[in-house]
Amino acid sequence: MNKYDDIINLERPKSKYPKMSMDKRSAIFSPFDALTGYDESISEASILKDKVIELSEEEKLDINTKLNYINDNIKNAIKVFITYYDIFNYKYISIISNIKKLDNYNQIIILDNNLKINLNDIKKIDIIK
Repeated sequence: MNKYDDIINLERPKSKYPKMSMDKRSAIFSPFDALTGYDESISEASILKDKVIELSEEEKLDINTKLNYINDNIKNAIKVFITYYDIFNYKYISIISNIKKLDNYNQIIILDNNLKINLNDIKKIDIIK
């Protein structure tokens, strides 16, 4: 004789509540997020990211020379064509703008539209005359 022989063939007890559809049953559990932050990390990983380009010593020297010129002539409303890496959008952006301020202490350049660019994120800068 098996342990459950006395109850194995009994009918299932009837509920006093009507049977719930699968859609309603699944809605009960949908707010449960077992993996908190999983959706955000998946969507972040799916963003196409530009690879950060390492500059050569010559390119770094060229940028530094131009930044020194800008620093010495900041009062002359210098217009530049600048390409920089946008860390928030993971891509390179090129823009033409006047330089508002060059902050050597904080290592940023501030453009007319108050955009702040980290000097280390600059890939290329050309002075427009």
